[in-house]
Amino acid sequence: MLIIFLGTMVCGVGSVLLAWCLSRALLNRYQQHMLSLAAGALLATAFLHLLPEAFASDVSPQSLFIALLIGLIFFFLLDKAELWHHGHEHSHDMGHAHHGHHEHGDSHSAHSESQHEHSTSSAFRQGGWSVLLGDSVHAFGDGMLVAGAFMANLGLGWAATAAVLAHEIPHHMGDLVVLSQNPSGRSRALIKLMLSGAVTCLGGEIAFLLLEGREAIVPFILCIASSSYLYVALADLIPQLQKRLNAKSTLAQIAWLFAGMIWVQASIHWLS
Repeated sequence: MLIIFLGTMVCGVGSVLLAWCLSRALLNRYQQHMLSLAAGALLATAFLHLLPEAFASDVSPQSLFIALLIGLIFFFLLDKAELWHHGHEHSHDMGHAHHGHHEHGDSHSAHSESQHEHSTSSAFRQGGWSVLLGDSVHAFGDGMLVAGAFMANLGLGWAATAAVLAHEIPHHMGDLVVLSQNPSGRSRALIKLMLSGAVTCLGGEIAFLLLEGREAIVPFILCIASSSYLYVALADLIPQLQKRLNAKSTLAQIAWLFAGMIWVQASIHWLS
């Protein structure tokens, strides 16, 4: 239980703090590299660790494939409800809106400032709370899936923790942009995101209580976790990387993708 709490705290609250530090260090320009890193970590965790562990059990492969398929459909439906989305378009959009405001601010500053404050407040009301709700639901699910990985194998648990940490950092960097539009500012946004991330611990402890003594369910949990990681990587992160780039940028993407895979392998070697 203590190990699960530590792992979920690292990927839940730790990812928010790291995103905050990277944002303050003006490293947003490296966000695309971090998306590649996250995609590699998720794919490696699902294909090299979670699925092999699940299929090594006595459960029939057909049952596990059904669980994997159901998981993919389930996360697709959650995404449709905007509760599992890991897109970062909001930071791009907010950046353009902010840039546009500066371009026209000199000509009609008083009217523009009033209009900007109104639109900022409206944007936060429309998007801020939905971001926190989606983050909380996702954090709870991540916590349960990380706990299932820990209960199967200590190394798997740390691999799942590393994968969640990798893909939550760039996601929270985008969330900080959205939530910081609120007049209360970035410090309030950090507190809200940390509380949302702490839900990961709640999900992990509840999963532990539910799964304790029911280890036969763990292979199915590993398949559901794999479907979550595969969905986020293939339906959300990788499409954001499919842009026309020069050779140097393309090689950098590939390098960061493999770096994510190596990171997962290293986390298992060092922490298991």
